[in-house]
Amino acid sequence: MVQSYLRHGPTQAFGVVCSPSSNSVYDGKLAYVPALEDVLVWDVKTGQMMAMWHETGHRAEVTCIEQSPQKGAFAVGYADGSIRIWDALSKSVVATFNGHKRAVTALAFDDAGARLASGSQDTDLILWDVVGEAGLFRLRGHRDQITGLRFLSRYPSTTPSTSTSTTAWLISSSKDTFVKLWDLSTQHCTQTIVAHRAEVWSIGLNAKQDLLLTGSNEGELKAWKVERNALEDGIKETDSGELSKVIHPLSTLPLSSHHRVSGIAFHPILPYLFVQSHDRSVEVFRIRSDEEIRKKHARRKKRANEKAVKGKGDKIHDVVDGDNPDKVELEDLFKPHVIVRATGKIRSFSFPTEVPSKSAAQVCLALSNNAIEVYNVPEPTKAKEVVPEAARLYSLDLPGHRTDIRTISLSSDDTLLASASNGSLKIWNTRTTGCIRTLECGHSVCSTFLPGDRYVAIGTKSGELQVYDLSSSTLVETIKAHTGTLWSLHVRPDQQVLVTGSADKDIKFWNIEWRQAEGESDRKVLSLAHTRTLKMTDDVLSVRYSPNGKLLAVALLDSTVKVFYQDTLKFFLSLYGHKLPVLSMDISHDSKLIVTCSADKNVKIWGLDFGDCHKSIFAHDESVMQVVFEKKSHYFWTVGKDKLLKYWDGDKFENIQKFEGHHSEIWALAVSNFANFVVTGSHDKSIRIWEKLDDPLFLEEERERNLEQLYESGIADTLNREDLPIGSGDPNSETLAQAETTNVSKQTVETLMAGERISEALDLADEELEACQLYEKAKQGLSEKQLAAIQPPPRNPILAAQDIEPEAWVLKVVEGVQNTALQDALLVLPFGKIMSLMVYLNIWARREWNIPLVSRILFFLLKTHHHQIVANRTMRTTLIPLRTHLRTALLRQKSIINYNLAALQFMRRQDDAQRMAQFYEEEGLDEERVLAKIAEGKKRKRVNI
Repeated sequence: MVQSYLRHGPTQAFGVVCSPSSNSVYDGKLAYVPALEDVLVWDVKTGQMMAMWHETGHRAEVTCIEQSPQKGAFAVGYADGSIRIWDALSKSVVATFNGHKRAVTALAFDDAGARLASGSQDTDLILWDVVGEAGLFRLRGHRDQITGLRFLSRYPSTTPSTSTSTTAWLISSSKDTFVKLWDLSTQHCTQTIVAHRAEVWSIGLNAKQDLLLTGSNEGELKAWKVERNALEDGIKETDSGELSKVIHPLSTLPLSSHHRVSGIAFHPILPYLFVQSHDRSVEVFRIRSDEEIRKKHARRKKRANEKAVKGKGDKIHDVVDGDNPDKVELEDLFKPHVIVRATGKIRSFSFPTEVPSKSAAQVCLALSNNAIEVYNVPEPTKAKEVVPEAARLYSLDLPGHRTDIRTISLSSDDTLLASASNGSLKIWNTRTTGCIRTLECGHSVCSTFLPGDRYVAIGTKSGELQVYDLSSSTLVETIKAHTGTLWSLHVRPDQQVLVTGSADKDIKFWNIEWRQAEGESDRKVLSLAHTRTLKMTDDVLSVRYSPNGKLLAVALLDSTVKVFYQDTLKFFLSLYGHKLPVLSMDISHDSKLIVTCSADKNVKIWGLDFGDCHKSIFAHDESVMQVVFEKKSHYFWTVGKDKLLKYWDGDKFENIQKFEGHHSEIWALAVSNFANFVVTGSHDKSIRIWEKLDDPLFLEEERERNLEQLYESGIADTLNREDLPIGSGDPNSETLAQAETTNVSKQTVETLMAGERISEALDLADEELEACQLYEKAKQGLSEKQLAAIQPPPRNPILAAQDIEPEAWVLKVVEGVQNTALQDALLVLPFGKIMSLMVYLNIWARREWNIPLVSRILFFLLKTHHHQIVANRTMRTTLIPLRTHLRTALLRQKSIINYNLAALQFMRRQDDAQRMAQFYEEEGLDEERVLAKIAEGKKRKRVNI
């Protein structure tokens, strides 16, 4: 009989406040921050998590977040090149865009939020239609990662227009040192600027869209003037025959530091410019008004004249007089205002786009050490003596560690989880995943709950043994146990002794004692008393008692494991075979097996009777960091630096399950005392719980599923290759010159499966229609008796079950494909299936079923397969009636839309007339004044919107 196991699955991920993989967005109350593969929504004032945007099965890390002008919509870019449009209200994905081959690094919406531009590490720019859920075109030209995108509107935001399509240009910056201006109407690059000598890391555009700032890797901030007139007039030739340029260099703005300028942003409402040019600070400049600049010029001129009168500065006087009064220097426009200093390294900053209730500006800093801070930018003061300082309003750091989680341990009843890092020990509730306690500690390396679950012992890198009382949240005892790093500690099964192993080559034994609390007769406190020391020849990396309490296993730096009798400490066994040191080990519940894991990527299973090696398994692609047996079984778990958690059968030496989820090396592992779940802690600062499910798991099925996934992803990767000539299997062939503008397409497993579903539906419908035609043909010229003898063909079970016609079934399948994946799914179909689909398009057009979808599919197929369709005369019989039917349906829809538009305009005129009459009645005004007042009201509303 085939053995079955119980499947495990990921259930909880916590401990992450804000991961450093992406930028963050702040709206004045809520912060939308990346948390590895999820997006978290935090209320920064209360410190509560309001929502988690998680898509089941999607594991790619979030790399970019952009808020849409449409309320509640966010574009989120991921490391696998996909972009998802999230709705903040429903916390669900509205659309998924697949077009990039590598991580998305820049996103930008146009003014209306109808179009989205995305840039990636694959150097491509893609423009997406958010409403139509389709890729419009791909732009190529940059030679390195895209770092910034900004749309240029025909009309700056200060002069609103009723025109819906106002965006015609896009500015992009890249690590290739170039800044490019793209004309989106003609889909090509109109200007390329060599902006800096080093990589361009950030760009900023002011509200009037006439000033562009670029920041480089060398800490240089350059300003560029955007000629709005040249944009409106179009690209023209000058007298010398050169093309007119839109972007012109101005000058360089001096910064307080010369680090990489990783962020530039103009405040949308207040006159501030934010520049991040240092790891731990954001520089804020105040933008002077025209009047302030004129006064400054006047004062400068007056001082120069006074110097000239005194005979000290004749030359200065001449220069100032000859200066152009309208010319504004960059130093005059931007005045250094305040420097916002954070407590850690800043990943990104963000501020609310809406008008704040108070005049002071807020800025939200997402830190690289898993924390969020919000600062208040003070208003400018006239007093020169007072130096303005940014005040910290809120800080969100308690629900996560600042550094790597190096050790985790579970209480005896599995309700509490202790996780420790360099500087902090946190206690979590495993059911609610809430952080109950946060305690300061040393550089933790190992930990364990002591008997009674009220105390936690921590071993540190400095060799100290720290004991914490959880009920009072205090450090009870600090013992200088060792002179080297305390790598491992373990409580004896009888709960009486704690053993510690260290890099100082000593193993020490500590009695767990209860003594009377000072000044309190009714309360006892736990203390540790040193009783014995066992000296070893090498550094001790791990110590472990056997569950029967008879043996003590010790892993040494010389790659061996020594087993001693725990009572007499006499030598029993030596286990050697690993090529590199054993980092962790565990002994099974029946004390018959010991499993060891090593930096040589292997796991070895040994018998404790004779010390024989039962099996050596190549377990991970990197060092195996920890191994733990599941309680009351010979199944065990391993974690490694390859970011994987694996589940093994220690009797059959089989890998049962492999879990991907963490985004960095996994340092720590703890298994439930009731074998219900397993907990892992990682360098990515997340803690994940993997629970045992009720689903049975069969090894053969699991292997087949893994092979299928590998095969499907391999097909998709092959279809997406563009670097080699078509039909060439030679990897050394010369790459083809790629066009500047191409269509947006990327095959994924989902699009391949959607194409297969459409192909199967076409086959099923064709067979059904063919059977019906044969039946009708057979009926011709037969008498009534003969007709009664002929049975109609049996209907397909799928069509019969749903009581649906073949053409309706094909439409249902096509409608089931997501809009964003439809074009890629149609590309999978061979030309024979395209001819078959054309027949159904004709039927749908004749019956006026989903005309927008019919039009979209037809136009895409005609554009893609134009050469085959033109060369094939058999298509005429399908295309001519299709043209007639589609034109009729489109004309009918056009007339309906025109009728509705006319009705809406009539209702608007009625509303205007009613408002005018109301004004007449209330205020007794004449018609001209009333019209002026209505126009004024509309204008005011438009500005507010």
